[in-house]
Amino acid sequence: MERGNIVNDSKQTGGKKKGIIAIIITIILIAGGTAAAFVLSNTSSKEAYFLAEKNTFESLKEEIEERYQAEIDWSKASYEKPTEQAIELSAEYNDPAAGTENYATVDPAQIINNSSITLTAQADVPNKQISTELAANISGIEIDGLSAYITDEKLMVGLPFIEEILQIKDEDLGPLLHEIDPMVFTGEESLELDTIFEEYGVITEDDLDYFKKEYVEMIYDTLPDEAFTSENESIEVNGESLDTEKIEFHLSEQQVKDLLSDIFAKLEKDDRVKELLRLQMEQQFSGMSIDSDIDEMIAEFETAMADAKEGIQDFQITDGFTSTIWIHDKTIAKRDLNIELGPDQSDLVTFTMNGTQRLQDNTQHFNYELYFADALTDGTMNIVADLSSENDKAADSINLTFGEYTLSYEGTESINDGTRDFERVFSYEDSMTGGSLLWDGSSTYNNDQMNSEHHFSIDSPELGPDMFSLHAFIEGKYIDGVDMPKEDSVKDLGGLPAEELMNYVEVDLTPKFQQWIFEMMMAGGEGF
Repeated sequence: MERGNIVNDSKQTGGKKKGIIAIIITIILIAGGTAAAFVLSNTSSKEAYFLAEKNTFESLKEEIEERYQAEIDWSKASYEKPTEQAIELSAEYNDPAAGTENYATVDPAQIINNSSITLTAQADVPNKQISTELAANISGIEIDGLSAYITDEKLMVGLPFIEEILQIKDEDLGPLLHEIDPMVFTGEESLELDTIFEEYGVITEDDLDYFKKEYVEMIYDTLPDEAFTSENESIEVNGESLDTEKIEFHLSEQQVKDLLSDIFAKLEKDDRVKELLRLQMEQQFSGMSIDSDIDEMIAEFETAMADAKEGIQDFQITDGFTSTIWIHDKTIAKRDLNIELGPDQSDLVTFTMNGTQRLQDNTQHFNYELYFADALTDGTMNIVADLSSENDKAADSINLTFGEYTLSYEGTESINDGTRDFERVFSYEDSMTGGSLLWDGSSTYNNDQMNSEHHFSIDSPELGPDMFSLHAFIEGKYIDGVDMPKEDSVKDLGGLPAEELMNYVEVDLTPKFQQWIFEMMMAGGEGF
């Protein structure tokens, strides 16, 4: 099927629903996201609404940062300084059938319980250098000498059966592949190695400032003051009576259409947004030669925005848009948001979100219900969460229910002398089955080094928590720089003619690889 046909078919079958979902998301961002731009005093109802949204977001952000500041600092530093991390993986398998006639030769538990894999990685993101070394112990058989080295220009690999380091430069890959098979490869293929050193999916501070100025402030200035009304009201949240300021934010159907039309028109012509989309797609499809596909996607984005700009005027947005919040102690304690829209009255989609939350210094409580319905189906999702953190101890409970399906998280943590000990349980349950992922361990972050251990197991009707477990031990530290191979130990495969390269692989590499495998099998004996 041709790409154009796929696009056309998708527009006919799912385009309307996708468009409705996109509009709902945009409206929610208008209701809440605009707040991030402003710090105000002597507030009007409009200003108080968005200031409460901002305070609520920052309160949650500060709680996360306060609890996990050491982990956040280490993660940020790993993009700014050279670091080394060593990860050792092992497993434990307790087979009920062990020692029986089910295993005529070797019990798998003996191999699993006596094996481990160690990965040591060094990274210097500012200087665009990465090195990794892989070693394994498979039931007493030592395997090492596997390594890889990456810069923004080349990839190098070390193999245990040869002394030289094999290298391929990014600029040589396409021409080499084209020479080997011109029918398959265009010669423009690239590993896109430079994208490895970029924080995947991260929007920069400059990008955020741009969106704040060009979109957030535009939306805020466009919203009329009379769209916001307020009154005092007492409410109950988690068994506690609260005095609040209730603010209702309402836009008529035409006001919603005009605002969305302005946003779509701006997005259609915004070259910076298109460049950001291009960057995200390049990172997502790293190593694939898809420039023409990305150009087509950008063109489709422009067309979609143009169509949305015009098409929104024909949409039905019953009763416009309404978002009501109740403010206590400068943060939101209750929320009620609803919108109903669609291409016509017979094909409307309804979305509502309502619930309560209580954000305090040591405890946070959430109880929300999200409802979605269209002409064919409807569904409700409930989210209930209780989080607490005080005196270096934390306990969290989160439950998400959708019909007969329930996802839950239970966690406890304690910090003693800088070491965090934790137990976390992720569970799933429906009308037919259920199970839990158990995760416990500890972590310590101390200035220029860190270490942690993690233990995973599964508890289900088919698999008990003591039957199989996975263990990970991690040690990290700051280093002066990445250890890269010396030039005289590197063999540049990209510089070889295709015929010479194929001869090297067949005559040199392949026999050495076969000999290495043979020696491994002989060392392992029958059990291996």
